[in-house]
Amino acid sequence: MPRFPGLTGGWRVAAAGIGLVAVAPLLALAWQAGGGDVGQWSHLMAHVLPRAGLNTLWVLAGVALVVGVVGTGTAWLVTAFDFPGRRTMAWALLLPLAVPTYIVAYVYLDLLHPLGPLHAGLRAVLGIDDPRGLRLPDARSLAGCIVLLGFVLYPYVYLTTRAMFMTQAGGLLDAARSLGTPSAALFHRVALPLARPAIAVGMVLALLEALNDIGASEFLGVQTLTVAIYTTWISRSDLAGAAQIAIGMLAIVLALIALERYGRRRQRYAAQRRPHPMQPRRLHGAKALAAFVAALLPVLVGFLLPFGHLAASAWTRWRREGVSAQLVDSLWNTLAVALLATLAALATALVVVWALRLARALRRPALEIASVRAAGLGYAIPGTVLALGLLVPFAMFDAGLSQALSSFGIGPRLWLMGSVAGLVIAYTLRFLTIAIGNLEAGFERIPVSMDDAARSLGTTASATLRRVHVPLLRPALAAAVLLVFIDVMKELPATLLLRPPGFDTLATWLYADAARGAYEEGAIAALLIVLAGLLPVILLARAGHRMGRHHVA
Repeated sequence: MPRFPGLTGGWRVAAAGIGLVAVAPLLALAWQAGGGDVGQWSHLMAHVLPRAGLNTLWVLAGVALVVGVVGTGTAWLVTAFDFPGRRTMAWALLLPLAVPTYIVAYVYLDLLHPLGPLHAGLRAVLGIDDPRGLRLPDARSLAGCIVLLGFVLYPYVYLTTRAMFMTQAGGLLDAARSLGTPSAALFHRVALPLARPAIAVGMVLALLEALNDIGASEFLGVQTLTVAIYTTWISRSDLAGAAQIAIGMLAIVLALIALERYGRRRQRYAAQRRPHPMQPRRLHGAKALAAFVAALLPVLVGFLLPFGHLAASAWTRWRREGVSAQLVDSLWNTLAVALLATLAALATALVVVWALRLARALRRPALEIASVRAAGLGYAIPGTVLALGLLVPFAMFDAGLSQALSSFGIGPRLWLMGSVAGLVIAYTLRFLTIAIGNLEAGFERIPVSMDDAARSLGTTASATLRRVHVPLLRPALAAAVLLVFIDVMKELPATLLLRPPGFDTLATWLYADAARGAYEEGAIAALLIVLAGLLPVILLARAGHRMGRHHVA
């Protein structure tokens, strides 16, 4: 097979280098954990890990139950039944994806406070003057943390499961209906077993997000492993101890990834079946109203109440005091690092995915496949763990560069540690998976014959990528830009740990305001983050609507 003229081996080296950089934080984390003495392990085992580990397992189990029930139930409701408002609810059920978990926790702490608006409104309706005369569920608890995380993260299960219901279950359900199977039995005996792989994939994604959460858990007073890593590092300055907790946390991540791989294997098997549209059954009267209320409830808890409260609080603050200069600085900081990280992630993803395509043409893709997989690890690693793992590589780079520059009379300084560049690298590694996934899907739509034609004309690999593939990849590039940009805007754990001194983003500004109890000022930052998060949700809703038009009459 003819090769591209020029140094195609350079793409292989670059892809392998990116894969090594992506793996470096994990290797450094293991080295840091090994540097701790036995006494630290004893202290962690006695005082930190039992409580934090048990809380984490309870949170994961509870969130799995909530997202599984709510996500699967709502997906079945809007797919199998037709009722007034069904089309609106089909896309509205995605809206909680736009709200980061720490913002929901921040809002409900204010809403459910004895002097908060929800409490005051209920007391006015019930005629109760004394705030102590009415008790609402306490959000600052383990149960509150589970419920709030579950009602924000259920769309992961809703998305994957609804797609499965729309494309796979129709033929079997029609056959079961023709045999007189009751509606409840259709769900339990036919639809649910078919959807188990999709449910598992969605639940794993939701649980990885729950494991990555730090703001909601801390606001709600639940010490999870992520919170324990943060407090061990920041409050006790025990880096080795934090690394040891992080290693334990990675075991949970690996277990979740193994479950996700298992789910995808079953999903691939199911996808080989012939798609058949499901015909929704029309509901009338009380049943139709009950279905609408059941679909509305998760949207109300996960999006409408938080968004409405944020909008009202932000408007109050805007009218009374305007926007502070520090908040404007935080907005510009957020946009700047999000733009830099997006460009870096896009360029990096383009290198590894293009190298993989070149290697597949030569039938030697093993190294490139390993590089792509390594580069995609970051999204599965919680932001706190990733930040911890980057400390040693950053310190080594700073020391090496300072030593090299000393011969030019440049004094030692920190180049990556506590710098914007270090923060951008962390974001790039964390969200590189999103860019890689979009570009891989885009490359698969471009026929290999175009590469062969370019090779036959003597075009180099770089020129083929620039002149042929990049123009054809514009939709995939645009989707990758949007998704990475929005995720960077919302990111909190790694930003808290790696940001330069005095450098705030919207997320850290909100975190600091919530910690101080300054809710109205933080509401503007929270509202900006939520509005930015709505963009990918709208795209997802439009994609789902097109899918529905194709598969459901």
